[in-house]
Amino acid sequence: MMYVAKYASPLGAISLASDGEVLTGLWFDGQKYDRYGLGNEVEERDDLPVFADAKRWLDIYFSGKDPGFRPALAVPESEFARIVSAIMLQIPYGQTTTYGEIARKVAKRLGRESMSSQAVGYAVGHNPISLIVPCHRVVGSSGSLTGYAGGLERKVALLEGEGINLKDRRLFIPAKGTAL
Repeated sequence: MMYVAKYASPLGAISLASDGEVLTGLWFDGQKYDRYGLGNEVEERDDLPVFADAKRWLDIYFSGKDPGFRPALAVPESEFARIVSAIMLQIPYGQTTTYGEIARKVAKRLGRESMSSQAVGYAVGHNPISLIVPCHRVVGSSGSLTGYAGGLERKVALLEGEGINLKDRRLFIPAKGTAL
């Protein structure tokens, strides 16, 4: 059985998911891949300790501060996704990294010479625990904000909420491509 709860954020409604012990999902309602992998047996339940921890994290985050902790999180099923998630969890609050940099780190951990940035992009884009596993902090090597399952307007708001000045970092929304 999976459990879900809601959170009202300044950027729209968020759904939280848990197996009863750890957080397994966090999505903006209606985003691309909304409730990806959740399944059909779902019960609304707001009283789980992991949901209380996640909501406290979100309250702090949306107040413009680094929460400084993480609720208990599910580990992705595939080794590749676990590695990508672990690398994203190391991106500091208020900082960004590139798909290429993550690809280099994944390759190193797997003992390979290289790794496809597109494969990393797929894993980042299908991150089931948005915000807490900070996929919004991943950008293109050119400074393009590229895509975000929650939408580029939210990605901009999230980065700016962390104190990131897009112009100073030479980050931009592309005029065309997969981000739109």
